[in-house]
Amino acid sequence: MLRREYQVDLSALMRMYETNYAKLVRLMPRQDDVGEYCVYEIQGQEFQLDIVESTRYTTLINIWQRGEVPSYLRPKLTVRLYHDARVAEVCTSQQISRIQPRYDYPNPRMHQRDEKRQVNAFLSDWLVLCLKNGITKHNIIY
Repeated sequence: MLRREYQVDLSALMRMYETNYAKLVRLMPRQDDVGEYCVYEIQGQEFQLDIVESTRYTTLINIWQRGEVPSYLRPKLTVRLYHDARVAEVCTSQQISRIQPRYDYPNPRMHQRDEKRQVNAFLSDWLVLCLKNGITKHNIIY
């Protein structure tokens, strides 16, 4: 049986970017300055959102799990917010940098065909969890 090549659903991906942006701006620190961060406690787990780069049109943030979790299991995402377009895109996830829109499968690193969609869906799920159950513990400048 021949498998069809995976095709990126660009309109669905852009909708996800837009909804992630809308959710994420509600969770960000009050000031969009480098070094600011928030910590959210969700069901006994702490997640931190750090602003690592801030320009007129974009903000780069890291989202990661704090605590006693081995580093290879610790969720970590780098997300770029494009304020003029009002979209948020996951740039890196775990040890994957420059996530491609699609991958051939199988591939040497065993990325899923739709890895980019999956990591952005993970961000979406995490943001929903934070908005529904998250408790802000800190909003402090380093």
